[in-house]
Amino acid sequence: MVREIIARARAEGRAALDEAAGKALLVNFGIRVPKSAVLAGPDSIAALNGLAPPFAVKIVSRDILHKSDVGGVTLNVADTAGVAQAIDAMQRKPGIAGKPIEGWLVEEMIPPGREMVIGGLNDPQFGPMIMVGLGGIFVEILKDIAFRICPINEAEAWEMIGALKGAPLLDGVRGEAGVDKQALVDALLKIGGAHGLMMQGAGSIAEIDINPIIVSQTGAVAADARVLLTSRDAKTTAAPGQIPSTREQFTPLFEPKSVAVLGASTKDVSIANTFIRRMKDFGYAGRIYPIHPSAPEIEGLKAYPSIERAPEPIDYAYVAISAERIPDAIAEGKGRCRIAQVISSGFGEVEEGREIEHLLVEKARAAGVRVLGPNTLGSYSPRGGLTFPANAPKALGTIGVVSQSGGLSTDIIKRGEWRNIRFSGLVTIGNSADVAPHELVDYYLEDAQTKVIGLYLEDIKDGRAFFDLLRSAKASKPVVILKGGRSRQGRLAAASHTGALAGDDRAWEALPEQLPVALVDTADEFLDALLALQCLTPRPEKPARVVTLFGNGGGSSVLGCDAFAKVGLAVPPFDAPTRERLEALQLPPGTSVANPIDTPVRTLQEKDGWVAGEILDIVFRYSKPDAVAMHLNLAAFVGRGQSTPLDNLLMVIEQTQKEWQGAAHFLLALRSDGSPELDEQKRIYRDKASAVGVPVFNEIPEMAKALAVVGHIERRLAARSR
Repeated sequence: MVREIIARARAEGRAALDEAAGKALLVNFGIRVPKSAVLAGPDSIAALNGLAPPFAVKIVSRDILHKSDVGGVTLNVADTAGVAQAIDAMQRKPGIAGKPIEGWLVEEMIPPGREMVIGGLNDPQFGPMIMVGLGGIFVEILKDIAFRICPINEAEAWEMIGALKGAPLLDGVRGEAGVDKQALVDALLKIGGAHGLMMQGAGSIAEIDINPIIVSQTGAVAADARVLLTSRDAKTTAAPGQIPSTREQFTPLFEPKSVAVLGASTKDVSIANTFIRRMKDFGYAGRIYPIHPSAPEIEGLKAYPSIERAPEPIDYAYVAISAERIPDAIAEGKGRCRIAQVISSGFGEVEEGREIEHLLVEKARAAGVRVLGPNTLGSYSPRGGLTFPANAPKALGTIGVVSQSGGLSTDIIKRGEWRNIRFSGLVTIGNSADVAPHELVDYYLEDAQTKVIGLYLEDIKDGRAFFDLLRSAKASKPVVILKGGRSRQGRLAAASHTGALAGDDRAWEALPEQLPVALVDTADEFLDALLALQCLTPRPEKPARVVTLFGNGGGSSVLGCDAFAKVGLAVPPFDAPTRERLEALQLPPGTSVANPIDTPVRTLQEKDGWVAGEILDIVFRYSKPDAVAMHLNLAAFVGRGQSTPLDNLLMVIEQTQKEWQGAAHFLLALRSDGSPELDEQKRIYRDKASAVGVPVFNEIPEMAKALAVVGHIERRLAARSR
């Protein structure tokens, strides 16, 4: 039925369905619409036999998409005579007179209820999406709406409704009756579910607006329907689950036995020469083959005229020659190169390079070569001895990163090293003309070494494959995304239409609402989240929400409570049994044990710092929080007597981690005044804490945001298991 209705509209040269056809489409998917008839004009009133007044009368014209804007809608018409009068009056209006009129849609008025909006659109990156919002000013002015990527399930439909600020109105207020929310959920599933209209019409339907859909105690009825069609050659989205395994395909990237370097010179110090030197310094144990048309030797290594002439097949090629030479250089190595990373620019990022980029991908695929880039900086793999930054850390870790920015990737590696983040690998993909982000995510999901996945993205390339992968059972690892280019541009369409409301980043905002994915705003938040997830194992059975805040500094504790509240985490007062046991410790005056636990330096000096262990033992044993967040102001200990309990406090943390392993997440903020002496001390304590699996942050708000990411991913993993 969908195909027939759309085919008929296309045959008539329409870019959109008229309202009657749009509602026929809705009926085909089980959504109620008012009883109606289409009249040729005011003289066709007899066709209304069987319809009960009052009526709504609407113009039908392919030249008038927004009927209300031109006065093409009249409501609450009392009888058939009034219908004729309404038609006569409307066809005289300036916005209608002279336009081709195909008829007049006359419908029974829908009983009163709550006006809602359901919309769908075909996002250029992620494919079908669905939206729900409260109608009227709630959508037009307040934009009280929720988006999700299709297909949604029933739990996600309920979450969408619950996410609306105006959701309590659906339960009834000030004596007004509540509405049938289950009917609204059913309507959302009929539009955006696995077998809903947006999925069935993918590739044909560009946008749907059911505005309004009236929801009352007796169900939901679509009062209006606007359906825009795609062009005939629009591509359908890929079917879920069609994602091949990538482990074998990308192992040569992360563990290359042989590396070819194109672009190194005997005279100039090029980026390719720098790469060879850095690989040597890093201790790469495989073979490096410089590729040069005439040089016998480069950087002390025997050179070869082409990949084809190298003495063995190449696992990884580092390509830094001029853009126009690259397609042929890669094609020459047919069957002898697995992965080529193109460092050079001058491709799809500029208008004149788009054809070269297309040719590069075409020739690489014919040669059986997967291309990273172009316009990248390189890849970093401690296990494989592969690096592009200087002095990169050699320690192998559990964080796998994919980045579309080379420069930012250097920051991630080097600043991550200072934070004690250790990587399983990092790949820069630039334009991602061939290898798309989801393929490398797929590799990391299969990779036993990788525990957490981080992404810096500007262009997802195949958002549908990305979404389907992360929604699959395979996606059991946390994913943190730093998205560049999220600013929303103004839209020409009216604010009440789904496409305009979608903006530029609605799909990205929907991802963390449906998947074990966190979206962060800055590079620092990205690194903090990766650090937290490196140290803290997500516990879907007990998502982080309740926090014990423990440290020195009353004002810092108060501000810390605010920081945790801001990200949706609670620092509630202890129950009576916990508080009584803490008070029984008879800590010095000025100590507060209400939660937050505020312990001045004098208190922490008790028993040379070991008193902190007694406090933590009570907290873990009796309060049983989801997380303990400790903060220490190192500057406060300076000049406070001969007893400096900091070393013992770190030992307390270590003992607590062993004794209460898995009972609660433990995080630490080490605060200093910025002096070189304290910063060096902080570095030492950071290393000690990291060694026992405690993530360390510079300030309490950073710690709160990172823990909120952990809690969010825990809740999404829990929702998946339900």
